[in-house]
Amino acid sequence: MKISYNWLQELVKFDESPEELGRILTGTGLEVEGIEEHELIKGGLKEVVIGKVLTCEKHPNADKLSVTTVDVGEAAPLQIVCGAPNVAAGQTVLVAKVGAELYPTGASEPLKIKRAKIRGVESEGMICAEDELGIGSSHAGIMVLETELPVGTPAARYLDIRSDHTIEIGLTPNRADAASHYGVARDLKAALNKPVALPSVEAFRVDNHDAPIHVEVHVPEAAPRYSGITMTGLRVGESPDWLKHRLEVIGVRPINNIVDITNYVCHELGQPLHAFDYQKIAGQRIVVRTFEEGTGFKTLDGVSRKLRHFDLMIADAEAPMCIAGVFGGEDSGVSDATTSIFLESAYFSPEWVRRTAQHHGLKTDASFRFERGTDPNLPVVALKRAALLIAEIAGGKVSSEIIDLYPNPVENFRVAVKYKNIDRLIGKKLDRYAIQKILFNLDIRYEIENEEGFVAIVPPYRVDVQREADIIEEVLRIYGFDNVELSEDLKSDYLSPFPSKDPDELLLRTGGMLAANGFNEIINNSLVKPTLEAALADDLPGEEVKILNYLSEDLSILRRTLLFSALETVAHNLNRRQKNLKFFEFGKIYFKEEAAYREKNRLSIVMTGNQIQESWVAPAKALAFHDLALVVSNVLSLMRTGTVTAQKYEGKIFAQGIIWNSGNREVARLGLVSPEVARTAGVKSEVYFAELDWDYLLKKYSSAVDYREVSRFPEVRRDLSLVVDKNVQFDALEALAYRTEKKLIKEVNVFDVYEGKNLEGKKAYAISFTLLDDARTLTDQEIDRVMQKLMGAYEKEFGAIIRK
Repeated sequence: MKISYNWLQELVKFDESPEELGRILTGTGLEVEGIEEHELIKGGLKEVVIGKVLTCEKHPNADKLSVTTVDVGEAAPLQIVCGAPNVAAGQTVLVAKVGAELYPTGASEPLKIKRAKIRGVESEGMICAEDELGIGSSHAGIMVLETELPVGTPAARYLDIRSDHTIEIGLTPNRADAASHYGVARDLKAALNKPVALPSVEAFRVDNHDAPIHVEVHVPEAAPRYSGITMTGLRVGESPDWLKHRLEVIGVRPINNIVDITNYVCHELGQPLHAFDYQKIAGQRIVVRTFEEGTGFKTLDGVSRKLRHFDLMIADAEAPMCIAGVFGGEDSGVSDATTSIFLESAYFSPEWVRRTAQHHGLKTDASFRFERGTDPNLPVVALKRAALLIAEIAGGKVSSEIIDLYPNPVENFRVAVKYKNIDRLIGKKLDRYAIQKILFNLDIRYEIENEEGFVAIVPPYRVDVQREADIIEEVLRIYGFDNVELSEDLKSDYLSPFPSKDPDELLLRTGGMLAANGFNEIINNSLVKPTLEAALADDLPGEEVKILNYLSEDLSILRRTLLFSALETVAHNLNRRQKNLKFFEFGKIYFKEEAAYREKNRLSIVMTGNQIQESWVAPAKALAFHDLALVVSNVLSLMRTGTVTAQKYEGKIFAQGIIWNSGNREVARLGLVSPEVARTAGVKSEVYFAELDWDYLLKKYSSAVDYREVSRFPEVRRDLSLVVDKNVQFDALEALAYRTEKKLIKEVNVFDVYEGKNLEGKKAYAISFTLLDDARTLTDQEIDRVMQKLMGAYEKEFGAIIRK
């Protein structure tokens, strides 16, 4: 919902800036989602001021031009060449100074005022006509002013042009009462303790009885209140600028003065109105009724619709004219030829309007408000307000008495409230007078007050305030959530401390990621055979933990690695002809260290068989070390471990393996299990295994995430082929690249490695470098400079031969 800052100031006098106002409204529960400045004249006439023409002489090189000097309140007058035939010395004019940006009427591009030479004479600005400023269409000559304002006064002040601000409020469904400027003003009244001044309707009067109308309501439960008047002698046309500007600020397109007034009053008071062409009302009868299922009706948008039996309609003596509270009909609306209208203002049942709007897929400003519940006490006030505006703008006269069918007035809500419950739910004892003042400013009155509490009398437009808790919420939102201190003994459950990270949630998330990639979770016994771990004692942490009262020699020690548990599961499946296996296990390891028993959490990942199974699309592809490395890398990324470094594994567990470290701490070891170790568990196939320090990963995890804007500038890739000693690893080449160029290198990748007979003791790497500057586009010279630095570093550090 959009609100005009200037419009709101007419209802409540306040000095707060739009931004301050936004914070206040958000604090009351009307969350402000955005504030945007709206210029009534594009550009705001900045750098356009009042000037005084001091001299005016004929241009030496042009018959139709004049050379003037103009005082604009600066140290020296400006010399301006002017082509207007009516320019003369002594005039007060509007001057666009150098640097001004104008938006002339009808122009597609702005006009920027620059210092220029016109026919050899320097000009330092422009004396403006109406169309050049975008405030009119006249170009007969410059504007000559009659004003006592001093020179240098901004044109916007002289023309009384104030910029406005559109305040976007994310209105929640329960706050139908705030779906208007008046509704928002009521909240400001309570928050700022300032009165709301509605436009007076005391001047309303009936001018004649020339257009009688008869109204019947056949479905009173759907239309509890139906009001209206007729007006004659109208001139339908374009709305005045102030009215169009008001609607444009809140995103409503002006149509004509009658429709614009109904929209204006709707957004001012929250009461939708509808105008019917009086001459098109058959029999001068208005009937609020339903029609038979399938009755045809053409709406204002030109769509023919089939009515349902529950669609409430506004009809005349012969046919439907409007879907009540939702959308008007094509045949009864106001047109340029309209001279008299019937103006409707009603209170419709929210249930009836919502059901119809949902069925026909129609969402309008009117249905938005009626569906949520309007104020049943406002229809007549809105009628009078609209009638006065129509009389002022369109020259209309009220030609009937106000028809107001309201047989069963909607009563106020009565809610019993106890002070002790206010204190308990808010968490703070508030001054009783402060509570009463807040509720009074919200139009909620007291009745039967005593020391224990009171009965609140809630007006019917507050459809969301019908319980004791609702009353307390009203007090709290105006008092301010931020003004309630959090005491140490506060008992609210949601204020209890929560861990910054939930280990179980992280375990489930990681397990879910692995399961989504084809892994099955396994759970194994923590007891293993002593013979399995004996051969690997030097590669395992601490000393073994032996069970004192074991039942079997084969299950007499607690495991110090998850490896053998995984291998036994693999063997069990291989023996049953299941060859392509992916498992993971969250488990514990146990060992004795420095005379103390240790228990650590680990995550194991094991893979064997094919990565891709044979199919008609592709042949089978065996698992490789990098398939396992990718899975482990994904786990580390999920746990936000940060940068890890790799070192070659030296030990008996893996035939080929690496260790990944975070700083000085080992976080994972992974590789191809040694065939000798695999055979001890009865496995003859190649098995890839990884074991991660789950305790450390949990400790390192942080829920905080840093986001960075995607660069607007292009990346550049450059490739480099070099020959180095066979023992030089890619990690060393990558690290040297980042040390050599710390700012521009974003990624280093190896895409080919070659070893052959013609490279004895050597190895060839093909490496790609991705370069990027977040602030600008890199030039070829800068890129070449980086590549030269890299080649020099590789030659110096590793004796590399650059292949060109």
